[in-house]
Parts: sequence; structure tokens; C-alpha cells
Amino acid sequence: MTTLLRTDSENSDFRSLVTELDRELAAINGNTNDFYKQFNKIDLIKNVVVAFHNGRAAGCGAIKEYDSTTVEIKRMYVSPVMRRRGIAGEVLNALETWAVELGYQRCVLETGLTMSSAVGLYTKSGYVSIPNYGQYENAAGSICFEKICSDR
Repeated sequence: MTTLLRTDSENSDFRSLVTELDRELAAINGNTNDFYKQFNKIDLIKNVVVAFHNGRAAGCGAIKEYDSTTVEIKRMYVSPVMRRRGIAGEVLNALETWAVELGYQRCVLETGLTMSSAVGLYTKSGYVSIPNYGQYENAAGSICFEKICSDR
């Protein structure tokens, strides 16, 4: 059974999962990892969701304000042994719901072009590809997405 906890970036389970995520991304991104790492600081994130499967921290995600109507989905991750159980979709849905509750209308995110599972999740969840935004504008290995979350 999966349960979701709304918390912030001080949560120790979130921090442990992000450490796993950072190790995985370093292996995937290789020489470009330092570029992406600078945009993934977790200090002072107020809106974090941690998923627990049978009491064990299994996945996480966060939202940060991008502009007055938009949040950016950050730090989406599910531990490898917990994948293929729908946990990422549950976390993403919870983050979108929270964004709407906070008055935001749109969610944006960036992921790697080679991260086919992430791209599949976002596409299946109603996200559409957009031109790379902000710091990812010239990042050849990135793909960005958006979803109007207020239509929920």
C-alpha cells in the first residue's frame, strides 16, 4: 500500500531519496551533470511529497514557484526497487493537486532526453512538450514539458 506525505525539504526521507537520485543522475549525465546539478538544490523547498510503500520511503517530488501562475516540478524520483508500481504517477498527481490548491494554473518541468521512463510518465499524465525554458533553453540533452493543472 502506498501513502503520500506532504512535507518540505527538511524531511529526512526526502533528503535520502534525493541523494539516491543525485547518484543516479551523475551516472546518467556524466560530464554534463554539474550543469544540471546547479539547478537542483533542495534548500528551502516548501512543497515536497514523499511516497511510502508498505512503510518504506519509495519516491518523492517537489514543486517550486516558477512565476505567479506556474510551478516547476522538481526532484521526481522513485527508488529502483520500487518502480513499476504507479508510485511516480501518484506523486506527480499529488504535486499537481497541491499546486492547484495553492492557486497555480500551470506546471512545467525538465527531464533528460534519454530518460524514456520519465518522458513516458509525463506524456501519459497529459504533459506536452514545450520549447526548453529558462536555464534549459540551450541544454541539448533536455526536454521540457507543461500541463495546465487548473483544468483538473
